Amino acid sequence: MSRPSNPEEVIIVGGGQAGLATAYYLRKAGIDSLIIDDQPGPGGAWRHVWPSMTLFSTSGFSNLPGMQMPDFEGFPPASHVVDYLTAYETRYDLRVLRPVTVRKVTHDGMFHVELSEPTNPGPTNPTNTRTLHARHIVAATGTWRSPFVPHYPGTTTAHQWHSANYPGPEPFRGSRVAVVGSANSGAQIAAELSLDDAVPHVTWYTRHAPRWMPDDVDGRVLFARNRARALAVTRGEADPGADSTLGDIVVLPNVKKARDSGSLTWTPMFSSLGEVDADHIIWCTGFRPAIGPFRGLDRNSFDFVGYGDWVGPGAATIVGVGPFAKRAAARIARDIAQAR
Repeated sequence: MSRPSNPEEVIIVGGGQAGLATAYYLRKAGIDSLIIDDQPGPGGAWRHVWPSMTLFSTSGFSNLPGMQMPDFEGFPPASHVVDYLTAYETRYDLRVLRPVTVRKVTHDGMFHVELSEPTNPGPTNPTNTRTLHARHIVAATGTWRSPFVPHYPGTTTAHQWHSANYPGPEPFRGSRVAVVGSANSGAQIAAELSLDDAVPHVTWYTRHAPRWMPDDVDGRVLFARNRARALAVTRGEADPGADSTLGDIVVLPNVKKARDSGSLTWTPMFSSLGEVDADHIIWCTGFRPAIGPFRGLDRNSFDFVGYGDWVGPGAATIVGVGPFAKRAAARIARDIAQAR
């Protein structure tokens, strides 16, 4: 491929919290970047969470670098987060190209980003594609587009969902529902459905008894632990331990209500889908990194930001992504300085 004459200095793929934090630190270093986002507006994956989902932390402990989240009484809902991320983009005048989908990224000394755009095709561009070029690239695509469902033998006539597209209780009223998963999303969704009088039967399947965190533990405690872990790893010290040493489930108010009332109880995991007596199955079984466009690239040639413990402690949280975004921006700044 011929060398483009005006490449971007940095392209960040993903316009959620990880992409914004990285763009912020690049801006502080005097480096312009272009964020490419596949969503119709700001907010990243927070645009798609279920209606009752909230942060684990209060607004004071839910900030990206450089800007405080506006006050909210209790744990902020997704709409509050989306509004905050929207304001963040505006405050720092971040360049965002959306909605476009990155189909593939290649590298030959420069990165080439093949895009698909929802525009009307023309005679010279019948597939609505074009290619942008960059000297540096950051993957900040998160996990929302890669929900994971484990394989089980057997068959079922139940309608199957994932926490990624759980819409709230309404479609499940009058139905028997199986919720699968022993972590936060499974507990929260099973609690919400079990507290809804119009949902007659909820079975919460887990591999083991629920491992509740202490009732007074929320995102503020987890933030402190993740920060201690990140600092220890950075210094080359032993990892003091993941949040899972406390338990798997943050006891949010509705979860506590359902658990303490006896509405939320667990059932040992099934071994075959044929054992599940339900009209609906909701898989709360997690996600995988959505890195399809980057497959085939040397992972040492660019940075990943976000993605949870796959990148580092707390890297998938609003308050925890900052150190990893800062590290990626610093590496890029060093490369640019060395090239000059």
